[in-house]
Amino acid sequence: MFINVTFLGTGTSQGVPVIACDCEVCCSVDANDKRLRSSILIETQGKTLLVDSGPDFRQQMLRADVQNLDGILYTHEHKDHTAGLDDVRAFNFKHKKAMELYLDSNVEATLKREYQYIFSNNKYPGIPQVNLNLINKGATKITVAGVEVTLIKLMHFKLPIYGFRVGGFAYCTDTNYIAPSEMEKLKGLEVLVITALRKEKHVSHFSLAESLEVIAELQPKKAYLTHISHLLGTHEKVSKELPNNVSIASDGLKIHV
Repeated sequence: MFINVTFLGTGTSQGVPVIACDCEVCCSVDANDKRLRSSILIETQGKTLLVDSGPDFRQQMLRADVQNLDGILYTHEHKDHTAGLDDVRAFNFKHKKAMELYLDSNVEATLKREYQYIFSNNKYPGIPQVNLNLINKGATKITVAGVEVTLIKLMHFKLPIYGFRVGGFAYCTDTNYIAPSEMEKLKGLEVLVITALRKEKHVSHFSLAESLEVIAELQPKKAYLTHISHLLGTHEKVSKELPNNVSIASDGLKIHV
């Protein structure tokens, strides 16, 4: 299975630079230190899948020149992963069909609350059209537009969320704990993408050291760090500290698996 992955955003919930911050990272002129909120595009088997539609969704779609989406998978319900949903309207208008969303019951409840107008019985003209595909709690795999996706159950502090594996590629963001049973699902990877928020320990995200420990245990051929905050350090400096098979992802980076 040949897979193309585009990093649409690699930043944490505030993005980088952070509003009103004058730290070294936020003042950096290196394009690698400019990070929109985390999201990826997966292209495989003639299909295009998105993971999370955060607040930068519109900008990300325009920058990557995305012409079609076959489905959106949601890791969890936090605003930095769901806030761009309204802009799926553009794809509705172009392709004359609803957008397929794949989500758990927590995300479903959040979307129905925060986008009440989408799900109202009396629909206003021009609102987004979506189909909700609810992920069963006991499911280990789902099929999205004919593409088999393995579900990786992660913990984001006390919140259960999802990572996703397609073939030899896996994406695990916003987590600080992966159970042994889920680690088994991540063995034999070509590429692992994993959160690395900052160097200091955090309550709901792996630190850099913790992410490197997971990578060392799983031994993917290549690993990329994402969901980066300005507290990690500059792309240039931190890159020099990493093992040979680990890189910091940057916005716009394209990889082939």
